[in-house]
Amino acid sequence: MNFDGEDLSGKALTDRLPSGESHVFRGCDLTEADLWGADLAGATFESCALDRTDFRKADLDGATFTGGGGMGARFTDADLLDASFSDVDLSSAQFGGALLTDASFAGCRMIGASLTTSRGTGFTVNRSNLTLADLGGCSFRGAEFEGVRFDDADLAKCDFTKVTMTDCRLIGARLFQTTFAGADLRGADLGELDDTRLRALAGAVISQAQAAAILAGRGLTVV
Repeated sequence: MNFDGEDLSGKALTDRLPSGESHVFRGCDLTEADLWGADLAGATFESCALDRTDFRKADLDGATFTGGGGMGARFTDADLLDASFSDVDLSSAQFGGALLTDASFAGCRMIGASLTTSRGTGFTVNRSNLTLADLGGCSFRGAEFEGVRFDDADLAKCDFTKVTMTDCRLIGARLFQTTFAGADLRGADLGELDDTRLRALAGAVISQAQAAAILAGRGLTVV
């Protein structure tokens, strides 16, 4: 089914969407719409208003989200296998328990979003703002990050083993029991590092300039 420019805000839509079909939403207002448990596999959302939309337990396998906003959208326990988000405002969105295997986020605003307890590996995040996001326990093993801001994000118990960061920021991020073994952080702004944050970076590769800044913060001068 195709929906073009429709006002679907606040409506219960699950029963209106036949299973087994590809649904396309273009320029629709889905603010606070109820799509709980909906079959939206392969669906397309283009420039839609998705603020506080309820996608809990929805099947969004292979769905595509382009443009628009989804502030406070709820994807809890949804199937987002192979889903893609491009240039979407997902601030404060909830992904707890969602299956994110091979999902991708590019150019997204994800300030305060929660991905903790999400399931699956291999999802990617690039050119996105995750300031204040909760990523506790997520695995990014072997991922390549470019242009990602993790400022003040909760990265507790995250696995960043062998990741590469280019033009990224980790300023103020919580690094409790976070793993960076073999990670290349030469392209990341690490911010000020206290002893706890510094210990979390054990095994990572940093540049001479970063090392000098760390030592300078402890009153030592590298010549």
